[in-house]
Amino acid sequence: MKHFLKLLDCSKEEIIGLLDLADQLKQEQKAGITHHMLKGKTLGMIFEKSSTRTRVSFEVGMYQLGGHALFISSKDAQIGRGEPTEDTARVLSRFVDGIMIRTFAQEEVEKLAQYGSVPVINGLTDFCHPCQVMADLQTIREKKGKLEGLHLAYIGDGNNMAHSLIVGCLKVGMCVSVACPKGYEPNKEILAFAECYGDTFTLTEDPSEAVKNADVVVTDAWASMGQEEEHQIRMKAFAHFQVNETLMQQAKPDCMVLHCLPAYRGEEITAELLEAHADEIFEEAENRLHAQKAILVKLMGA
Repeated sequence: MKHFLKLLDCSKEEIIGLLDLADQLKQEQKAGITHHMLKGKTLGMIFEKSSTRTRVSFEVGMYQLGGHALFISSKDAQIGRGEPTEDTARVLSRFVDGIMIRTFAQEEVEKLAQYGSVPVINGLTDFCHPCQVMADLQTIREKKGKLEGLHLAYIGDGNNMAHSLIVGCLKVGMCVSVACPKGYEPNKEILAFAECYGDTFTLTEDPSEAVKNADVVVTDAWASMGQEEEHQIRMKAFAHFQVNETLMQQAKPDCMVLHCLPAYRGEEITAELLEAHADEIFEEAENRLHAQKAILVKLMGA
């Protein structure tokens, strides 16, 4: 594995290997065992989209691994002022040992990897969010003891989170059902991938159908970053796609609820349900640190 751009590029074995390493690093960190696997290494972090969790988890992760993280905002970098991505890739590759980018277009991430000479990590694009889903899979496996054969239901927008959940969960042997309003379905490339998995994947406009007998229910904000002007339109379109106590009655009694955060209580999820599943949701948030450390070690380690 040279880069971590999207889960479509990863094999089942690579995903499981990263999860195993994430578990190991988490256990060591909890036990106070130092693991400076990236001593002297520097990660350049390009942020064209801001984020609390992505910045903090990568910075802390590099520190715990003995390395250094360099924050580069679009306001500070030439990449935000018209410099071609291919030039930025070639320049940064001469300064840092790896690049993490959180941006809009997947093409930009792919170009960084194509023209640079160091590993590139996708911290989020409009197409996918692979780091988050690695943390989700780690959390599910921790709580359920396995991944194979579990049923995950995703309720909401067919966005980057939906894309990575579909790919990641199907690759590790889970069943996936997705409920989206008409017109908000996942990308055609992702649906074409999912069709190869037959009846282990379901797309519906009925949230109740999607969560029936689910082991895990996942939701996300109805209006992602950059879609704020669509908020009122989306509120109307997604009105019947709230994850709440009534909907959860269709799932298994011990069903988990996950949310990548930030959560908008009273919109995609009720405050009561979020608090009832807070241990799972905030463990999921913490696991961004451990899952991303595994990716960093895999790509930038000796």
